[in-house]
Amino acid sequence: MRKLLLVLALVMSLTGVAYAEAPVLMMATTTSTDNTGLLDDLAPQFTKDTGIELRWTAVGTGKALKMGENCDVDILLVHAPAAEKAFVDASFGTARTQLMYNDFVIIGPAADPAGVKGMTVAAALGKIAADNAVFVSRGDNSGTHKMEKSLWKQIEGPSPEKEAWYVQTGQGMLRTINVAAEKGGYTMTDRGTYIKYEASMDGNPPLKILVEGDKILFNQYSAIPVNPAHCPKVKKDLADKFVNWMASPATQKTIGDFKLMGKALFTPNAE
Repeated sequence: MRKLLLVLALVMSLTGVAYAEAPVLMMATTTSTDNTGLLDDLAPQFTKDTGIELRWTAVGTGKALKMGENCDVDILLVHAPAAEKAFVDASFGTARTQLMYNDFVIIGPAADPAGVKGMTVAAALGKIAADNAVFVSRGDNSGTHKMEKSLWKQIEGPSPEKEAWYVQTGQGMLRTINVAAEKGGYTMTDRGTYIKYEASMDGNPPLKILVEGDKILFNQYSAIPVNPAHCPKVKKDLADKFVNWMASPATQKTIGDFKLMGKALFTPNAE
């Protein structure tokens, strides 16, 4: 009996070692990295390479930064450079590492009722406002919403928030695109999420890209570990491993190779 108990104890001990839980890295990220499926593609390989389990919450960049400030996560993967720099300058984050980019586009009905196709961003928004054409905004302080608000400031006229033609969803990008489609209106999205939307519609979505190519529409994604000096329990060692892994040549290639309908959703540009 004693030998049997010793054997059982040994088996339980070995089993406990074999099935020890992997360390968990908690991340807050923008909806575009989640909606596109990029993180679903990367996470298993990250766990395989590092032994770390990645768990994430997809919210607008504003909410993601707030989660970092509140010590709710270990790392951020976001896309609002000015807000990110302020976050680091306030010592909520340790550093900001650029990892990849795409661009923003303005999309709308194929019929283009405001006639904005091919215009500059400023000209297109001015025409939408002048025609009282429906424009659907995320209205959620996300990176996309922050960019959109900065673009409205480039045109003369009152802020659109109180206009009847300006609709704010307070929701993520795919839902906002669907609302714009339902209302026959315009919206702004990152290209990666648009390609995901396009693919979900078998390549023939009701909303088309009408305005693109302006340098101002550049959309940078960066990772920021939360500062342990502000959040003592943060897992900075795991966060640093994630940043290094994302910036590695192999992962950068994986990001560049991530495509839908033969189209790249993100372009790697790790520093």
